[in-house]
Parts: sequence; structure tokens; C-alpha cells
Amino acid sequence: MSIASIGEIIWVLGIVAWYVIRYPFERRARRVQVTRNARTLTDRMGLGIAFFGLAIVPGFYVATGIPKSADYNPYAFAIVLGAVTMLLALWVFRRSHKELGRNWSITLEIREKHKLVSSGPYAFVRHPMYTSFLLIALGQAFLLANWVAGLAGLVGFSILFFLRVTKEERMMLENFGPEYRDYMERTKRLIPYLY
Repeated sequence: MSIASIGEIIWVLGIVAWYVIRYPFERRARRVQVTRNARTLTDRMGLGIAFFGLAIVPGFYVATGIPKSADYNPYAFAIVLGAVTMLLALWVFRRSHKELGRNWSITLEIREKHKLVSSGPYAFVRHPMYTSFLLIALGQAFLLANWVAGLAGLVGFSILFFLRVTKEERMMLENFGPEYRDYMERTKRLIPYLY
């Protein structure tokens, strides 16, 4: 088995684990009353682009090997780094979901009895769910030995992040006021201690 094949298998396992983690929270989210929804066409497009970059493009590559012209020979170290990054991403993803509990939604929504969560990974960054997506995208770049499939996740994530994060923070400020402003001053957006 080639190093590239090992990277692809690890990527597939990571995506399956991502879905296994998310599915129960998606089911629960459908049962919780929404009091404010900020879903827009732009929001849906951002989610679609992120999904395209994090799942469709790399999934197509893993299934077909296309585009072959963008392949390169991976280093074993890159695959190990990708696996570790993917594991860290999944851990942050699960912890973020657990901390949010019934407050979580896939789109920009305020839930009934919504509470500001500032514990767990939320004690370090305001958007650890996005942090996990960034880590998944980085893991994908290390695991898939193809410039197009590997980097598609970073492009998809970046578009989603920059389309949504400002709107999301504005909505949280409107809902939680000074409490969220204080939280913003204590934490970074995406990367602990940096950004």
C-alpha cells in the first residue's frame, strides 16, 4: 500500500468520524425551538462551498484519482501530521458540540433559552467549531497528495468563515449585549492567543 493511499484512507475515516459526531446533534437541533434565524442565501452558499471543498472535491479525488495532473509524491511525515491534525480537529469538533448542547445549529440561529457558552474550547476561542473545520482542512491538505483535492478544503473553509463569522458575532452581540462584548475581549476568534 502506498503512502498516498494511507493518507486517503485516513481522510475517509476522518470524514466518516466527523459525520458520526455531528449526526446526533443535527437530529437534536431539529427538535429545539428557534427564536431568531439569520439564514440567508449567502449563508447557504457559504455552507455549500465549504461542503464542496471539504467533501465533494476530495471525495471525488479519492474515488476516481482525478485530477491526476495535480498529484505529487507525499512524505510519510506529512501523512502522520495530517492524521494528528485530523484527530485534533475531531476532538475540538466533538468538544464544541458537547459544550454548545442544545444551543448548536448548523445555520445562524438563536435557540429558545439560548445561553452564551464560554467553557471548554469556548474558553479559548469564540468559534471552536470553525477552528475544527480549519484543522480538518489542514489535515486534508496533508493527507491527500493532490494539490487540488488537498487545498480545496482550505479554500472552502476560508470562504465560509469570512462570509459568516462577522454576521454570527453581530447576532451574538445583539442577543447577549455586554456579556458577549466582554467575552470577545477575553478570547480570540479562531486560533488561541493569535487570531
